[in-house]
Amino acid sequence: MIVVMKPGSAQKQVEHVIQLVREMGLKDHVIVGEERTVVAVIGNDRNKDRSVLESAPGVDRVVPILAPYKMASSEIKKERSIVPLGGKTNAKLGGATVAVIAGPCSVESQSQVLEIARAVKEVGAVGLRGGAFKPRTNPYSFQGLAEKGLEILALAREETGLAIVTEVMSIDQVGLVSRYADVLQVGARNMQNFNLLNAVGEQAKPVLLKRGMSATLEEFLLAAEYIMAKGNSQVMLCERGIRTYEDYVRNTLALAAVPELHRVSHLPVVVDPSQGTGKNHLVDSMCRAAVAAGADGLIIEVHNDPEHALTDGAQSITPRQFTEMMHSIRRIAAAVDRVI
Repeated sequence: MIVVMKPGSAQKQVEHVIQLVREMGLKDHVIVGEERTVVAVIGNDRNKDRSVLESAPGVDRVVPILAPYKMASSEIKKERSIVPLGGKTNAKLGGATVAVIAGPCSVESQSQVLEIARAVKEVGAVGLRGGAFKPRTNPYSFQGLAEKGLEILALAREETGLAIVTEVMSIDQVGLVSRYADVLQVGARNMQNFNLLNAVGEQAKPVLLKRGMSATLEEFLLAAEYIMAKGNSQVMLCERGIRTYEDYVRNTLALAAVPELHRVSHLPVVVDPSQGTGKNHLVDSMCRAAVAAGADGLIIEVHNDPEHALTDGAQSITPRQFTEMMHSIRRIAAAVDRVI
């Protein structure tokens, strides 16, 4: 449930409500909106006496949350969330601006990453993606450069100012990746790795949560709830395509998820057209479609030599193609009252 405070309620009144919530054995989470403050109450409250909260000074009303995902629900917060990405540019994801994150699927070398980082920064990217740890279906495939890869990403941030977005695959990597990255990415294969979700939820870093390849939207939002229930409200949802019977694409990019997630949740939504199609010739079109559908951000695989990429070259676009794509999505963004 949520406790909606009256407009202009005093901080002491909010603190009193928090105290009452904790005395009931429940967890509180304060959300300060433009007009009023809301105290989210998390836990099993079926046998709790809500009248204690309803009669507290400064309380307007107590409202039950029907959705199983409480913290992520638009019922708890009407305003859309904006998540700071970090980096030297202080970029944010959400609001009127569509944030673009771009870079190679995996970190291969310092020269590769720096060349790509400079190229995408020049035409408007605010974040640099790149995997230092790579989950691969084939155990003999390239698994990433580990901490050396993280060091290269940090060097790219130092030079370009781009926020670093990289995947964390296991609990024991969380501390290490957090020391280098600005945004912790939880990949599709780990969307329901609940121990990992709890671990990133305890960090002070924003989290980019990718939808599992066979997950429903409710399962997706409940995964986000795990992170938020641990105290980390800086969650971004990433639609990266789902597995279907189609074989002309690697995954089927479910763009209808974007407006639906906006309807039921306040969290910003990112689209990954690279993973979502697996084909570089489809990336530009799907970027334009994603912006038109209301995406708050894009995360795109860009490689300076896709034919010789160690991972996912078939779905990576070149810096030149990325530049052309940025020009095209700027026109789409203007048509839907957004900017890049």
